Amino acid sequence: MAADVKMYTRRWCGYCTAAERLLDAKGVEFENIDVTGNQEKRRWLVEVTSGRTTVPQIFINGESIGGYDELKALERRGDLDKLLAAPPSSQPAT
Repeated sequence: MAADVKMYTRRWCGYCTAAERLLDAKGVEFENIDVTGNQEKRRWLVEVTSGRTTVPQIFINGESIGGYDELKALERRGDLDKLLAAPPSSQPAT
């Protein structure tokens, strides 16, 4: 799988752990960015995710896909593999 995957998490977050496990089970390499206590990065996430204040926040090839619930929904519909197979394009910095 060729996509660039970044996940913003915080410590002691069950949904973050569930998302990590799903991606690990699929063999997906991803960058885990811990935003615990980083208010500046949390404010930035709210801006780039149209107001989402929860974690995890997951980006595939620079596009916000949401959190664990959205990740799991993509997997159930069979759309996650398609997103993960897409090569990274020029993408905004996340």
